[in-house]
Amino acid sequence: MMRSDPRALQLNEQGQLKHFLTLDGLSKDILTEILDRAESFLSMGEQSVKKVPLLRGKTVVNLFFENSTRTRTTFELAAKRLSADVINLNIATSATSKGESLLDTLQNLQAMQSDMFVVRHQDSGAPHFIAEHCTPNVAIINAGDGRHAHPTQAMLDMLTIRRHKGKFEGLKIAIVGDILHSRVARSELHAMKTLGVEEVRLVGPKTLVPEFFRDMGATICHDLKAGLDDVDVIVMLRLQKERMAGALLPSESEFYRLYGLTEESLAWAKPDAIVMHPGPINRGVEISSEVADGDQAVILDQVTNGIAIRMAVMSMAMSGQVQEQQAVGEEG
Repeated sequence: MMRSDPRALQLNEQGQLKHFLTLDGLSKDILTEILDRAESFLSMGEQSVKKVPLLRGKTVVNLFFENSTRTRTTFELAAKRLSADVINLNIATSATSKGESLLDTLQNLQAMQSDMFVVRHQDSGAPHFIAEHCTPNVAIINAGDGRHAHPTQAMLDMLTIRRHKGKFEGLKIAIVGDILHSRVARSELHAMKTLGVEEVRLVGPKTLVPEFFRDMGATICHDLKAGLDDVDVIVMLRLQKERMAGALLPSESEFYRLYGLTEESLAWAKPDAIVMHPGPINRGVEISSEVADGDQAVILDQVTNGIAIRMAVMSMAMSGQVQEQQAVGEEG
């Protein structure tokens, strides 16, 4: 499905976002701009009127071929706070092929004069495919595709880290759990390396932490104590059993014994380490309730920050689309 370079596809000629498909290849300046813009939106949640007119008159379609509650809801809230009209389409039972069925769906949505598609799909590359086949004036935002990428989740995690730690340089971060099936881990690794994190450790059993991640700049750890030693941030991931084929784990209880984050194992990290989780949380499988609900957990902050990040990305992509259309008009 991947035909053209998504890094080139998602930027206009002025170097601005017009789609948001992946963090791979995006510059530190663009990632920092997303974070800075999101910071400006965070205070809106405390206002009596939680809206700005940046997307007034625009139509945003949430096109979810894969179930999600948290991501879909925060995208919907983000679009509404930008004053957009929002259509939610849940197509979890739709065909997974990227042939006529998906193109027919796109053509119908384009005929409704939509301005932005927020796409979540179980197959890697689907948002990229849609970006290639849409009319030029429709912005595509990747809300998670297969094992490939989940760029807004990674960026809301980066915002959470920056707000709690103040910087990325010098930080040691551990991502623990099912790395193999995690699009979040891939996107976070791209973001962390681009933003200057000193060390990113991927922690888990050999069956779930492939060696090829070393080529992306990660440190591989198969021992939890070594992985958490002296880290500033811990990101816990759930076991994605729905994507597993074969016996990659002996049992959930064995995984929890070896890699579950408990108060005891949390003590191996720095005393001021923060604990994150993209959700949904499986208590007693990858994290204990005491840690998930403890003072070092910033999981609810991640949810709040997700709205601001998605507002930032959507407003930037729409602005980039407008700039490109104006440039095309001037050339014409």
